[in-house]
Amino acid sequence: MLRGLKTEISPTEEQKQIIHQSIGICRYLYNGYLANNKELYQQYKDGLIDKKQAFMSANDFDKYINNKVKIQNEFKWIDNCGSKARKKSICNCETAYKRFLSGKSGFPKFKKKKNEDVKAYFPKNNKTDWTIERHRVKIPTLKWVRLKEKGYIPVNSIVKSGTVSYKAGRYYVSVLVELPDYNDYSKSTNEGIGIDLGIKDLAVCSNGEAYKNVNKTKKVKKLEKSLKRQQRRLSRKYESLKKNKRKGGTAARQNIQKQIVKVQKLHQKLSNIRQDYTRKIISEIVKQKPSYITVEDLNIRGMMKNRHLSKAVAQQNLSEFRKILTYKCNWLNIELRIVDRFYPSSKTCHKCGYVNKDLKLSDRVYICPECGYAENRDYNASLNLKDCEIYKIA
Repeated sequence: MLRGLKTEISPTEEQKQIIHQSIGICRYLYNGYLANNKELYQQYKDGLIDKKQAFMSANDFDKYINNKVKIQNEFKWIDNCGSKARKKSICNCETAYKRFLSGKSGFPKFKKKKNEDVKAYFPKNNKTDWTIERHRVKIPTLKWVRLKEKGYIPVNSIVKSGTVSYKAGRYYVSVLVELPDYNDYSKSTNEGIGIDLGIKDLAVCSNGEAYKNVNKTKKVKKLEKSLKRQQRRLSRKYESLKKNKRKGGTAARQNIQKQIVKVQKLHQKLSNIRQDYTRKIISEIVKQKPSYITVEDLNIRGMMKNRHLSKAVAQQNLSEFRKILTYKCNWLNIELRIVDRFYPSSKTCHKCGYVNKDLKLSDRVYICPECGYAENRDYNASLNLKDCEIYKIA
């Protein structure tokens, strides 16, 4: 069984320099390939070239870099990154661009240096590369790098491929390893669970469990308050740089870069807290080994258009919840049922089936006008989801 694992590493200063150099070259080639194809596409629209000439493949662009660009003295620094790593970044951009041409996604975005959203691919050149020990990993070019979380990656596991990334002042290694299939895939005979996702509480389950909104905790509120302050300081630095167009601009830009890292670290800390909370909730649910789990197919994009709720919806990471839950259910052989988004789970009485169309979002207790049944709105919805017979399997 192939499984992806990601953990933080602690490289030396020399290794950090190589990582940043490799990431920078990969970003340059990614943006160069995208800009080149964008220009060709524009020429095709203007009628200057035919359709066959409007696309350059990753192989052709790699040959162009090797035969025409690298031979120039001003571009010899491209050789500081491995050829396979360079080719991988170009192939990644080609995949994204082809998805755009086929209508599966939007136009790929150019990678920015301040975001550092490009990973450096380190290929396995010989048998000793990507050797895993309890406290360190042998990465090609970088050699031995210490792991911050010891024992997370199984010792002596077979690594198929690996990348190194940088985000908010921290360095990470992602590896695809081959692990023995040790999980129990037998079908469970336990009762199913319906989960109602929301904003007031992240998840309310039909078994009576309710998981609170982590964004309402003191720790998260304190971090968000600190983030606002740091963002204001960053905004003021930008305004100051615009006003003072003199020789001291270079020092001001350095201060801006330091402030950007501070903001990134706070964003990353908040993201880690939310993601960790989501993963723990899902692990707690699937450990009960239900025969099936039912969730609603929420229209998150539509919910984000509501300017009063968009921030709260974004903070809940509902799409991330669905993605991790799908992965866990497939891994543990739990049937994940997806109910249509137009199914009135909140407005339907679980006792008699009456649909109360006048129910408002502010009504937190569901009171049935027909039979007088009264229950928490979200818990009533989770019970209806559990008993729903019209669904799709994820």
